[in-house]
Amino acid sequence: MLDHSKGYGAKKPKALALLSGGLDSTLAVKLVLEQGINVEVVNFATPFCLCDHCSLEKFVKELDLKVHRIFLGQEFLDIVADPPHGRGSQMNPCIDCRILMMKKAKELLKATGAEFIVTGEVLNERPFSQRKEAMLHIEKKAGLEGKILRPLSANLLPETEPERMGWVNRQKLLSIEGRRRLPQIELAKKMDIGDYPCPSGGCLLTDPEFAQRLKEHLDHDKSLTNKDIVLLRLGRHFRLGNTKVVVGRNEEENNKLLTIAESRELPYLETVDYVGPITLFLGKDEHGNLEKAAAITVRYSDAPKDVPVSVSCAIGSKKLSCLNVTAVDDRETEKLRV
Repeated sequence: MLDHSKGYGAKKPKALALLSGGLDSTLAVKLVLEQGINVEVVNFATPFCLCDHCSLEKFVKELDLKVHRIFLGQEFLDIVADPPHGRGSQMNPCIDCRILMMKKAKELLKATGAEFIVTGEVLNERPFSQRKEAMLHIEKKAGLEGKILRPLSANLLPETEPERMGWVNRQKLLSIEGRRRLPQIELAKKMDIGDYPCPSGGCLLTDPEFAQRLKEHLDHDKSLTNKDIVLLRLGRHFRLGNTKVVVGRNEEENNKLLTIAESRELPYLETVDYVGPITLFLGKDEHGNLEKAAAITVRYSDAPKDVPVSVSCAIGSKKLSCLNVTAVDDRETEKLRV
């Protein structure tokens, strides 16, 4: 057992730090390391991550930090579909996301021999999940009250166990608050940290266009799977009653949609004599939906827009039929687009 009574001179325990690779979490890890704490890091990923992990990989390699990687899959998608604590400005269930991450991190504490958790959270930087009340609520729901150290804002928050035990010196922790990142940028200069990503765009759930597409999906399908996410991230989406139509925007997306169609045995459309998109057809051929999907396909092809054009229909790798349709007009296209 450690003799904690010796305060700052005692052998330092281990901390488990949540590290995204962004500036805040990088600074938090550095601040704790500077106090002689042994640190291992955990990096969480979700199907909605837009993070560039290059800076994370460089940082952990330079400091020789052990990294635990956890992917939040269907358990997280179920939360996205129905978050107990609601959502932020878009479709981001940040409070429930943090609770889930903290629960997973708590499981790692015993496995790693760590005594407490470190995060890069900054008080009031994010209005939904980084209010004081929200932070303390997340701790409680995760069963980690007093065990989460937030070095960047520690002096504005209640004292934590690692501070009370003398494992870290509270006077060397910071009082950063709010959305302006100038204090972090200045601190990064002092710590010689120059390679970090910009703070925007880390989670696709906060992107308004994607959020609208996801909301529309949940309004119709109620549930969410990894297969759904793959499609939601691709192409232009159109709703024809109970049918969803996904139209490729470029060659790369066309190839991905074709692979999905063939692997899942899904119907797809493409123009016969002209360069154009691959269009996935997700639903039943009712109320002229297949013909309308073909007309949308022509609209986004190189074919003339005022004469009938041949569009082939296949299921998986099996060709079924050919339709002759004229491109749908732009006003109708916008009405149908998700």
